[in-house]
Amino acid sequence: MKEETDFEEKNVIPDPWSLPLETLDVSKAEIFQSNQHGEYFRRLRQESPVHFCQESQFGPFWSITKFNDIVAIDSDHKRFSSDTNIVIGDAQPELVTPMFIAMDEPKHGVQRKTVQPAVAPTQLSELEVLIRQRVGYILDSLPVNEEFNWVELVSKEITTQMLATLFDIPFEDRHLLPYWSDVATTSETVGIEVDMNERQRVLEECLAYFSKLWHERAAEPRKFDFISLFAHGEETKDMINDPMEFLGNLILLIVGGNDTTRNSISAGVVELNRNPKEYDKLKSDPSLIPNMVSEIIRYQTPLGHMRRTALEDVEFKGHTIHKGDKVVMWYVSGNRDEEVIENPDAFIIDRNKARHHLSFGFGIHRCMGNRVGEMQLRILWEEILKRFDRIELTGEPERVLSNFVMGYSKVPVVVHKK
Repeated sequence: MKEETDFEEKNVIPDPWSLPLETLDVSKAEIFQSNQHGEYFRRLRQESPVHFCQESQFGPFWSITKFNDIVAIDSDHKRFSSDTNIVIGDAQPELVTPMFIAMDEPKHGVQRKTVQPAVAPTQLSELEVLIRQRVGYILDSLPVNEEFNWVELVSKEITTQMLATLFDIPFEDRHLLPYWSDVATTSETVGIEVDMNERQRVLEECLAYFSKLWHERAAEPRKFDFISLFAHGEETKDMINDPMEFLGNLILLIVGGNDTTRNSISAGVVELNRNPKEYDKLKSDPSLIPNMVSEIIRYQTPLGHMRRTALEDVEFKGHTIHKGDKVVMWYVSGNRDEEVIENPDAFIIDRNKARHHLSFGFGIHRCMGNRVGEMQLRILWEEILKRFDRIELTGEPERVLSNFVMGYSKVPVVVHKK
């Protein structure tokens, strides 16, 4: 197993074109952290778009790498189940937390519908004023002409404040949210070695915090925050009696509202610096912001994959996917599919049909908070352009170690005022 040696002993990422096709394993988190996954997926799209990996740290799995094939699997929830897990690895049975993204119908639809009002268009217009105030305050507090980490001071802070609003938790407790989100997504199931007992302890703290809130909200009139909606929902009001299911849904809403938007906020700065002509284009025409937001979300693909499990034997594109097989839809690959997206490796802020991407998923599990995420990014860039001539990337960004979260831990910048 020369490939294993390369990865583990020398920490070298092998050239995917030099490896036997059948041994290609795109589940290794290091490939993503070093930003070398593009070539791995290019080879799979060209030579084996429906690919079976026999051996990996997560066991055997299928990779679906082309845009239209991903849409087909994502839309076929009768034969491909989300039940139990949506990431490539399997948690130990006692650590499995049910959540509505990892459920099939009818239960999935019932729970999703209960919390959907928190991110409904009517709510968003009310939230917009608040978000703009908070974004403005964050930007006005930044050090000028001095290097800082954009991830910590901007990306994390904006998403954390937004989440604190959607959960309606005390403002001074807001920093617990990204902490819980990071703990939830740092797991053996996405290729990161971690003390799973310590992880469980922290998540139990999260559960205790929100259980207390649940009882408070259940005793008050219904409001439009996530906890109140669950506590008063006809079909969900007993969820508090199943702590693991409650925790699962908390994690889903925290991670869904945190990692994705946080990493798109970071990616925008990185890609505009790597593509200075696009930055100039933006400054000369701010009306491009909404389109640019979609392009950032496509280009970054904040969550790299979602997994399904075959409920029966399925013939798909000349392959037999057996009942029980893991099927991984690589959104991060589908968003670079040359057959569907013209010049997909280019970052183009005025791209035609920029919203035609896979980052939010497809079908019944399509991201319910996509409009909130887009709104946060739009407001952020509107407020940035009012204040700053340029946000300058001053060093190489550092990526997180994960095959699931496509994100940044460090983006060093200096902001230059107008």
